[in-house]
Amino acid sequence: MNDLRWTASEKKIARRAFDAALDDALAKIMAEFKARAAAATTPEDMWAIGDDLYRKRQEIDRIFDYRYSQLLLVFAMLIRKSYLKEEQLSGLSEEKIDDIRHLLSRWE
Repeated sequence: MNDLRWTASEKKIARRAFDAALDDALAKIMAEFKARAAAATTPEDMWAIGDDLYRKRQEIDRIFDYRYSQLLLVFAMLIRKSYLKEEQLSGLSEEKIDDIRHLLSRWE
């Protein structure tokens, strides 16, 4: 899986899908943060929000890895977490799509 070649058009599709998924993930985190911050009434609430943000940033940094050798796994994780739809990867080779589906099936 790591030795797959990426065409120029596949690289554009992958970048667009990756960026859209990252934007979606960050928007969800931002919305949750704003709601929790607005509801916070104690210093403990504030610290808990900070701790959660730190954990979410670590998760984002861990998941969103734009190395071509990792992208199929990343796309499978993003689909699993509902940050990405398979349709957004339309235009990738059937081999790549099959590899992503295979990864997803292993998690079910």
